[in-house]
Amino acid sequence: MRALHTLAGAVALALAALPVATLARTAPSAPAAPAAAGAVVFIDNAKVHTAGPAGTLANGDVLISDGVIRAVGAELAAPAGAIRIDAKGQPLTPGLFAGLTALGLEEISAEASTVHSNLGAPAPHVHPGETRWRPEFDVLPAYNPRSQVIGVNRKEGLTFTVLAPGALEEGSFVAGQGGAVRFDGGFDALLEGSRSLFVDLGSGAVAISGGSRAAQYMLLDQAIREARPAPSPMMMVSPGHGLLTPAGRDAMSKYLRGGRVVFHVDRAADIRQVIALGRRYGFQPVIAGGAEGWVVANELAAANVPVLLDALANLPSNFDQLGARLDNAAKLHAAGVAVAFSQDGDATHNARKIRQHAGNAAANGLPWEAALAGLTIAPARMFGVDATIGSIEVGKTADLVLWNGDPLEVTSTATQVFVGGRAVPMQSRQTLLRDRYMAPAGARPRVYPAGR
Repeated sequence: MRALHTLAGAVALALAALPVATLARTAPSAPAAPAAAGAVVFIDNAKVHTAGPAGTLANGDVLISDGVIRAVGAELAAPAGAIRIDAKGQPLTPGLFAGLTALGLEEISAEASTVHSNLGAPAPHVHPGETRWRPEFDVLPAYNPRSQVIGVNRKEGLTFTVLAPGALEEGSFVAGQGGAVRFDGGFDALLEGSRSLFVDLGSGAVAISGGSRAAQYMLLDQAIREARPAPSPMMMVSPGHGLLTPAGRDAMSKYLRGGRVVFHVDRAADIRQVIALGRRYGFQPVIAGGAEGWVVANELAAANVPVLLDALANLPSNFDQLGARLDNAAKLHAAGVAVAFSQDGDATHNARKIRQHAGNAAANGLPWEAALAGLTIAPARMFGVDATIGSIEVGKTADLVLWNGDPLEVTSTATQVFVGGRAVPMQSRQTLLRDRYMAPAGARPRVYPAGR
């Protein structure tokens, strides 16, 4: 029988052997530094949920080197000198998807100077004919990989997200562009092929579309026509006239050539309109929200349109969600629709609660494997990054999570997170503050000098 370290001992060894940056009290969300060249980690005796063709391996092993998964199987031989971690039968999953968020774009939601994911109107007063739509707005330059909020969520097993701009009441319901990033601490974080345009439709956008839902489709059609090449120079829209700037037309035109457009929409009738728009203009729609998706599940499946679902929506918060139900995910999956999960509301600061969405969907008829896929490989496929992340397969980036129980059960916790094969210190600003203020009396330093 192979002599293996305990999980705690192995992780301690990993942290000592790999040059990772400690989460200092002054910068508690600092990510792990790049692993040393040739570093090898061998995770043994895990219940490996691959989220890939291999399914679940009851007693599986995973070999990692240079941040990449090199082997997955049972009773694998550990190379000499490998850091060996005995998982003791704990579940091992791919790193989880955080949903559509502003992680790294928003630090404190109540402090406007720290919120960079939304664009309002270019001027306080917009006059008829003045340009106000800016699809060229891209949130990625504002991304801060050292955000404290990232550190809090990464230790909970979340390793990637899609940065999504939001629409403001004084702005446009074409919110702008975003894309997928991994929480590896890199400043050049965009995952190639994931760039997407985001559009908010439905009752939430009525106030910025002339008070009419029908006007939303009229304005979209106008913007799309402006972005398409004009039949002749005489038919080109002059700068300052129309909905789009020249840069906006260029940005939008790229999505009309097979690009990905994410529509935040809930009502079945609006979902049908989005499917028709995609078919008419040649872009790839993704539905976010989808409270009434089950009503048009067959149409979504036939058009190969995936859904990012808020799986906790069963009581309508507006008239677009009258048909919301907890078995929405199960019905969509049964119809052949690709389902992943994202949250409405404060999705950024509540990102770690995304597991509850998958768990509730599983409790209401969605197969467990499909629920896990909705947090891993399914969103990776939706945003075109499944060649590198989303499943435990040879050749993919080693973003992995060890759990002390069912990862879809909210009482389970991550015991160790690996990002690019690196064991991330399981600390955050919250845990450091907890440890400080739970220390015995007299053990913690004074916040202020004595006498104040």
